[in-house]
Amino acid sequence: MIPWLGNTDSFPPLEFALREPNGLLCAGGDLTPQRIVQAYINGIFPWYSPGEPLLWWSPDPRMVLFPDEFRISHSLRKTLHKANYQVRLDTHFEAVIQACARTSRRDQTGTWITPEIRAAYLRLHKLGYAHSVETWIDGELAGGLYGIAIGKMFYGESMFAHVTDASKIAIAHLVRFLGEQGFGMIDCQMNTPHLASLGAREIPRDEFIHNLQRLVVIPPLCGRWPSESAAFAWGQTPGPEAEP
Repeated sequence: MIPWLGNTDSFPPLEFALREPNGLLCAGGDLTPQRIVQAYINGIFPWYSPGEPLLWWSPDPRMVLFPDEFRISHSLRKTLHKANYQVRLDTHFEAVIQACARTSRRDQTGTWITPEIRAAYLRLHKLGYAHSVETWIDGELAGGLYGIAIGKMFYGESMFAHVTDASKIAIAHLVRFLGEQGFGMIDCQMNTPHLASLGAREIPRDEFIHNLQRLVVIPPLCGRWPSESAAFAWGQTPGPEAEP
């Protein structure tokens, strides 16, 4: 049996996390901003499907991407230098998370981004913790991703693409932006071939927690990120400002 949290209970030690399936730690609790931020600070994240209880996870090993290890393929490099797109930060967070929830995934039915998760992360966005990276093409939101920033640690949550390479464009600009801002690590949670192709790799959970504890206490970028902060990373000219 896994531990069941009441709304005021603390998370159990990470050693309680089950190896199978994928580091399940506990269930229950709530999705308040305080609970979610505390989870991320301790290397834990929520992930559950509709009809399931609220589940909390801490996999071992952990998939991470270090900004200086980001790998750009020849085809992606060509795409990045076409400059027929704009990358914006935090201008349409709600649209990004909705698109992530609606995008079908290989070998996955439904979505873990439930209405409760969307509402919780929208609250975190308004508090300055959750951020979106958006790829715009011809005035349309073509792809992007969202995640959580605490100190100089970024936790990637989900991505989507309506146009080929649109999510990879967003990742490339995010990595460059985070590197320039002194972020030390991007949490990718689970191992996928797509993330591995970009340079992400698995590390032991103990190493992940050691890095995380050092990074989350560094003073952060506060509040909403300036929308055009990542626009120049690959030699682009800035696009028109998006609506707030």
